[in-house]
Amino acid sequence: MSHPAPTETAEPVVGRRERKKQATRAALREAALRLSVRHGVENVTVEQIAYEADIALRTFFNYFSSKEEAVVASLSSGAEVLIAEFRARPLTESVLQAFREAVLTVMNRSDAAGRDYLAAMRLVRKAPSLVPQKLAVLAAQEQALATAIADRLGLPPPGQGPGDGPIYPAVCAAAVLSALRVVLDQWLLPGPGPELTPSMAVLGKQIDQAIAELATGLDRHR
Repeated sequence: MSHPAPTETAEPVVGRRERKKQATRAALREAALRLSVRHGVENVTVEQIAYEADIALRTFFNYFSSKEEAVVASLSSGAEVLIAEFRARPLTESVLQAFREAVLTVMNRSDAAGRDYLAAMRLVRKAPSLVPQKLAVLAAQEQALATAIADRLGLPPPGQGPGDGPIYPAVCAAAVLSALRVVLDQWLLPGPGPELTPSMAVLGKQIDQAIAELATGLDRHR
C-alpha cells in the first residue's frame, strides 16, 4: 500500500506566497513615494500609484487604505529596520550608545530602502496631509523601541495600563525618539543645492550632542 508523500513543500509554498505579498506591498509603497516626491502628495491618486506599480487598482486596497498610508509606509519600514538594528547591537553597549549606532547604520544605508527612508522623511516634513499617518508610525515605533529596551535590560515588557511594569523603557524610548526627531528635522533642512545629501558626519555630531544631553540630564541647564 502506498503512502502519500510527506508534505514538505507546504512551508516553502506559504513562504513564496508571503514573499509575493511583500513584493506587491513594496512595489506599491515605492510607487507611492516616487510619484509623491515627483508631483507632490496632493497631486497623486491611488489609480496612478497602482498603474505605476503595474498592479490592479482593487489590489491596492488589500495593502493600504489610502495613498497617504502607502506613502508613509516607507517611513514605517525604516522604523522597523531601526528597531531591528537596535536589537542587534552588542549588549556591552549602553542603551543610548546602541541607539546611536543603530540610527547611524540606518541613515547611512546606500540601498533603495535607505534612500526611500530619507525621501519619506523629507516628504512628511512638508506635507500636512501625512501628519496623521506619521503620528501613527511614531507611536508604533515608540512602543516597539520600549519593548526592545526592556528585552535588552531583562525587564518585563512595558504594560498597557497605569503602573503596570517598569517605566524606564517607555520613558527612555520616548526621550530618545523625541531627540532623534529634533535632530533629523534640523539635519534635513534644505541645503544650498536641491540634490545636496546631508552630511553623515554632521548627523553623527548632532546625535552625539542630543544623546549627551539625555545622558547628562536636562536639569543641569538652570
